[in-house]
Amino acid sequence: MSETKTKRACSICPCLRYGDAPAAIKWLEQAFGFEKKMAVNNPDGTIAHAEIRLGDGLVMLGSAKGDSFGYISPRDAGGVTQSIYIVLDDVDAHYRRAKAAGAEIVIDLHDTDYGSRDYSAKDPEGHLWHFGTYDPAAPPPM
Repeated sequence: MSETKTKRACSICPCLRYGDAPAAIKWLEQAFGFEKKMAVNNPDGTIAHAEIRLGDGLVMLGSAKGDSFGYISPRDAGGVTQSIYIVLDDVDAHYRRAKAAGAEIVIDLHDTDYGSRDYSAKDPEGHLWHFGTYDPAAPPPM
């Protein structure tokens, strides 16, 4: 029996919940440059499932609801419980865009001692996002 391998767009997809997922999607598009790939709306205007892309990365998100998973936004949890790191080619331009859109900058744009250029920001519901040039999947420098 032969195996057919399917090329995946990504193999790890972070999943987030927002109190106001429709507003979060708009904000993530404006501030961080995500593009909405798809959204499944519930009859009450909340989001059952959405996917947003930035480069070749994908984040799934939806509206926080009282389900068996118990997802809540960091704002409702009273603190950050996870973060996401996103590799960018032009982190300076991304930083300017996020700052202009009112993102809460947690760590200002800076050069690290391991050769990256990074910054960290929170979205309006408190999810922590890190953006930088460090690519852990890149081959080590020679």
